[in-house]
Amino acid sequence: MSRAGKNGIEILSGVALTKSADKIVVKGPKGELTVRLDTANASLVDVEIAEKTVLVVPKNKDDKATRAMWGTMARSIRQAIEGVSAGFSRTMGMKGVGYKAVLKGRDLVLTAGYSHDVVMPLPDGITVEISAPTEFTIRGIDKNAVGQFADKVRKVRRPEPYKGKGIFYANEKIRRKEGKKK
Repeated sequence: MSRAGKNGIEILSGVALTKSADKIVVKGPKGELTVRLDTANASLVDVEIAEKTVLVVPKNKDDKATRAMWGTMARSIRQAIEGVSAGFSRTMGMKGVGYKAVLKGRDLVLTAGYSHDVVMPLPDGITVEISAPTEFTIRGIDKNAVGQFADKVRKVRRPEPYKGKGIFYANEKIRRKEGKKK
């Protein structure tokens, strides 16, 4: 079982946290994020903000739902602090004849082997940097939004196991299968 909630969360320099009844607002050099304190589950944990640390304290350590919310809240706050200070990124690649990615305004245009180009509008808070026609990086301050958009891009053309063609994460290992034998 993870003990993510036991350790205090360090508040990095340049980051400010404010707590209200139903949310925690995290402000930093890259932007502002809000961590919701779910009203149904807010009674399970307390969030204490000190000068340099944030501590998530469970109200009942023996309750299974409380322990789950303890770790979840701690991770959410930690990711928000990291996001507004450094940000998150996901590097992706493409493999296939004619595959390429182009940025047109606020749209990511993917040529991925279909009869038409796939146009994907960028969500708010997400930017894309294209380093090569088949390599690009998705950046943002919200880890969930970056991961969700990266997954949406990958689903346009998943990597196939025989030739390895498709859109993939840069660190992803694609299991290759042996083709037909003659």
